[in-house]
Amino acid sequence: MSDLFGNSDRTTGERPLADKLRPNSLADVVGQDHLLKEGGSLQRMLDAGWLASLIFWGPPGTGKTTIARLLAEAVDLNFEQISAVFSGVADLRKVFDAARMRKSNGKSTLLFVDEIHRFNKSQQDGFLPYVEDGTITLVGATTENPSFELNGALLSRCQVLVLERHDDASLSILLTRAEELEGRAIPLTDDAKEALFQLADGDGRFFLNMVETVFRTGTEILDRDGLANAISKKAPAYDKDGEGHYNLISALHKSLRGSDVNAALYWFARMLDGGEDPLYISRRLVRFAVEDIGMADPHALVQANQAKEAFQFLGSPEGELAIAQSVIYLATAPKSNAAYMAFNTAMRSAKKHGSHMPPKHILNAPTAMMKDLGYGKGYAYDHDAEDGFSGQNYFPEDMKRQDYYQPVARGFERDIQKRLEYWAALRKKRTDDEGEG
Repeated sequence: MSDLFGNSDRTTGERPLADKLRPNSLADVVGQDHLLKEGGSLQRMLDAGWLASLIFWGPPGTGKTTIARLLAEAVDLNFEQISAVFSGVADLRKVFDAARMRKSNGKSTLLFVDEIHRFNKSQQDGFLPYVEDGTITLVGATTENPSFELNGALLSRCQVLVLERHDDASLSILLTRAEELEGRAIPLTDDAKEALFQLADGDGRFFLNMVETVFRTGTEILDRDGLANAISKKAPAYDKDGEGHYNLISALHKSLRGSDVNAALYWFARMLDGGEDPLYISRRLVRFAVEDIGMADPHALVQANQAKEAFQFLGSPEGELAIAQSVIYLATAPKSNAAYMAFNTAMRSAKKHGSHMPPKHILNAPTAMMKDLGYGKGYAYDHDAEDGFSGQNYFPEDMKRQDYYQPVARGFERDIQKRLEYWAALRKKRTDDEGEG
């Protein structure tokens, strides 16, 4: 991964537009005002005349490399850059030795490590002594969540700063700079220009590469279709094994829970567009049906399972409509996590009271000895009881009765609540009758 303004040469020897527009100072960097403007994390460090070791976390094309280089200039550090994709232990050793020699001559080093999350645990541990003794100021760049991908020991010695994807305002600044450099407006209709911003998907480097391509097509003004023919569509920023994967499935799940059918369909479509396995989404929908809908609409689980089976039968892309139908059903169904909460509470209770025996009256007595011990004695067969309900205790004798399941007043659980109240009243009546007897 390169920085915001891409590579500095081509096979033709001509510098790309992105490289020509590379900022010469931190004041020229766009899109990261929360870090670089007055009161921002980086600006506060620079005002104090020092720089901590940092981890830059953000999507591609947000300026991680550019900012690191400009920071080195701002605090008078020697800038060294390596990539975890192409570097190994031997490369690191050379960098550390050079930084140590530099330090002995009174010059400190800022070591920028691109894709730092690709280093394994032992390689990441190798940075620790050099960071601790000040041989290097480490600036690592990653597109992955540092909490998952970086060692705790390394994270504890660095500040994590989040770089934001470019919005339309910052992309507009980049476009203006490109037009000033070219000496003319970009040859696009307003509708095509809007499409250009959408295609960038927050990636400044890719945006400027597209801008350059449009300028190279000539002076004819392109509409949306002409733009599509001139440039290639950027692959969605989605890694099925990385942060994007978990972000989007979380967004889908929470949109469903919030009964926002349109947002749920959007995140579902985003995952499909990013190449997610539809069966993975189906499994998550089945989980949602039992966790967030449960007995409020027991048919939700049937819908989720049937969508999975329909997709397996039809395949893609026809089967994806069945999953979309399931998304719509789950989003619009009444919600309840009462079954989920009841299960969790029962599990905690089982761990706490796991040694209690069932009451003897509900135990079978297949042998004479067990019958003599009282197994099965006094058991009331519910079908023979008045109202088909005996009201007997089925909890351990030395354990208080528990009330795990608390249905909500939504969907089918309203009917369940009436049943529970009915049985509770009968149970109390039978208990009172036994007490009087």
